[in-house]
Amino acid sequence: MKRALAVIEASESTKALVREAGELAAGVGAELVLLHVTTNEEYEETRTSLERIPNLESSYTAGQALEGARQFAADLGREVLDGVDVEHESVGRIGDERDEILATATDLGCDHVFLAGRKRSPTGKALFGDRTQSVILDFDGAVTVVTE
Repeated sequence: MKRALAVIEASESTKALVREAGELAAGVGAELVLLHVTTNEEYEETRTSLERIPNLESSYTAGQALEGARQFAADLGREVLDGVDVEHESVGRIGDERDEILATATDLGCDHVFLAGRKRSPTGKALFGDRTQSVILDFDGAVTVVTE
């Protein structure tokens, strides 16, 4: 069975991307995997912020971050894929976005990746790297990019 991976972010372009990925996957009888990656920096910021709250008895664990990422992908998928006849599953990961996108695509046997591109100047790409370009170059399959 064919599988496609759609990378979920908190942006309006992600909704259009997921809808398009779902419709294309449904058209070819493929499954759709929805992935949200919480970066290490985001995880640490949230954990540190919660630790600063006085009298808070619980801590923010990696397991909670993974479940939160998975739930974010699931909620968006439920909203956007309503009425699209496609089987989909939601996955959450923590780490470097590029590495986690490529690892998830490989681990789950995905042959197509859909992701939202970020508009950056050539200087910005040189200084900060470009996740989209890196995935395109390193993924052994088709990559569809939607930009805002």
